Amino acid sequence: MKWKLSLFSLSLVFMLSACGDEDADVEEAEGTNEDEEATEDEVEEENGEEEAEESESESVSLNFATPDPESASITVAANEFAEQVEEESNGSIEVTVHGDGSLYGEDPSAAINQLGDGSLDMLALSSTVYANSESRFNMFSVPYLFDDQDQYLDLLNDELALQLLDDIDVLDIEGLTYWPRNFRQITNSVNPINEPSDLEGLDIRVPNNPLWVEFFEEAGASPTPMDFGEVYNALQLGTIDGQENPVEIPVNSSFYEVQDYISMTNHMADAWVVGINQDTFNDLSNEQQEVIENQSEEMQGWLRDYDNEEVDGMIATLEEEGMEVNEVSSEDQEQFVEISQSQYPEFREVVEDDDYFDEVLEFVGKD
Repeated sequence: MKWKLSLFSLSLVFMLSACGDEDADVEEAEGTNEDEEATEDEVEEENGEEEAEESESESVSLNFATPDPESASITVAANEFAEQVEEESNGSIEVTVHGDGSLYGEDPSAAINQLGDGSLDMLALSSTVYANSESRFNMFSVPYLFDDQDQYLDLLNDELALQLLDDIDVLDIEGLTYWPRNFRQITNSVNPINEPSDLEGLDIRVPNNPLWVEFFEEAGASPTPMDFGEVYNALQLGTIDGQENPVEIPVNSSFYEVQDYISMTNHMADAWVVGINQDTFNDLSNEQQEVIENQSEEMQGWLRDYDNEEVDGMIATLEEEGMEVNEVSSEDQEQFVEISQSQYPEFREVVEDDDYFDEVLEFVGKD
């Protein structure tokens, strides 16, 4: 009888132990469920915070200033950029383009100051203007430096040029990229320009930059530095005989009304520096910064294609308006090239960096 009681007691112990294990399993499962629910709550909270951050970065409005009118390729490109940025940012960035220098009183130097102090958000401006602050930008405009547009773009996308964009951060400007411009041509009302002797004695308006002054003096002209806003009246009054710019400028500025000849000399280059105020850029989300950077780089190829498609039409417009257009032969152009190369010592002084000058010459195969 005793052994039966002992057996019964032992069975009871096993049953109670099993029940205890089951209770522990249930409690453990409930604890796991509670942990999972807590984890899900944390994920939802983090997602909510991320969504809140995204919503905070929405409705960013930027102004984008350009120096030329709505019909000019730089302003057309800026408007295309604005559309692409809005699309790629899912509407979180709105860019409004203001052409004709309207936001900075048509004063390029003031434009750079305003971009640095934040009264302008974005700006496209010629590299020649930035050369007043960083003299190495002058290197892009050494006469007849480039064999063709491909070589020109290769330099703009090389570290030799990109480092200059990094260096304008001292102006509180984030340099984004370069957009290309067509090479420059000469217009005047005296005679076609085929060789340097045709420039003899002509008063040619040039930017206020020693590269232009040195080159045109050596070529036989009388270079006259002048603000661009004064050029049309000076041409009309005969104060100057001509000017030089990419071919679209005589079209957009109606120089065909006061000029008779345009000569396709392709003598110099410059580039559009596309910049954004540093604080404005830093206030954007990482995703928005990426959109701005990517689309500004994409627009380089877009603008090149646009200019190439438009240039023949612009020349045709000038001819329709009564201007005589002449191409310069490679033999005659070589005379201009020789004048430029003879001035390399003077151009070095303008660039103010012998090593940089030599590196760029080596890059373009003219060392």
